[in-house]
Amino acid sequence: MSILVVGSVAYDTVATTRETRERQLGGSASFFSIATLGAAEVRCVGVVGDDFKQEDLDLLASRGADVSGIKRVAGKSFHWSGRYHDDMIERDTLATELGVFADFQPEIPESWRGSEYLFLANIHPSLQAHVLEAMSGPRLTALDTMNLWIETTPNELRTILGKVDVLLVNDGEARQLTGKRSLAHAAEAIRAMGPTRVIVKKGEHGALLFGTESVLAVPAIILDDVVDPTGAGDSFAGGFMRSLALSGADRSSDDTPYRQAMLDGTVTASFCPEGFSVEGLLGIDDAGYQKRMNTLRGMMVP
Repeated sequence: MSILVVGSVAYDTVATTRETRERQLGGSASFFSIATLGAAEVRCVGVVGDDFKQEDLDLLASRGADVSGIKRVAGKSFHWSGRYHDDMIERDTLATELGVFADFQPEIPESWRGSEYLFLANIHPSLQAHVLEAMSGPRLTALDTMNLWIETTPNELRTILGKVDVLLVNDGEARQLTGKRSLAHAAEAIRAMGPTRVIVKKGEHGALLFGTESVLAVPAIILDDVVDPTGAGDSFAGGFMRSLALSGADRSSDDTPYRQAMLDGTVTASFCPEGFSVEGLLGIDDAGYQKRMNTLRGMMVP
């Protein structure tokens, strides 16, 4: 199965009480791609500047990602800088330098337009719509968004929501998008906009799946040490979509594969904060993954 991801490939500067890492590999498409663990053919579409290291593209390729859709253009790569508070939950954005990402116009290779699964990472809704229009009917389309697009491009966002199958948002964004305080009512309102399933991410408190037949609450796995939480949400999405692709699920499937995908997304994401950048994801092996899956199931079932 092939998964097409369209999003940012970037550099992050992250400061914690432990240390500061300058210009490490980041971006939604980067975390997503590595989080698929080479279990599916992942096709990446993005843009980087001429300052982007070839070794970082090679790293993505070595983990099973097809990076031929990442265009290199003159200029600086997207760079985000932030500082985490002592609790490693709250953070302050110090700088957002869009660089070449400001003029990003996704170009989908003709041979990729038949990709079975599509993940539209957090980019402008008009770009998400442009990508979806270029596709020839994916089995399943999932979309991520943020408060900025909810505030500034509500009409464009509503339009694209009417064309996707799964929406991933955090709890604040779900409430902001719908004006509903109750997450159950918010999910119901979002499903009325188009997506058949809604995933509400609650950070250190886990995630909720509002499906067509059921609701599933999945707790976050308790970690001994949090090094760098950046990218955990995109890692969840990568694990989630990997699971659906391996199961062959589509928009008409019952909730069963989606419930399993929630577990796979949660387990995958739990490795991300254990290292800076993608280091935690790179350390996943089969035994460690299964041990953590058993831990998660033990947290949910007595």
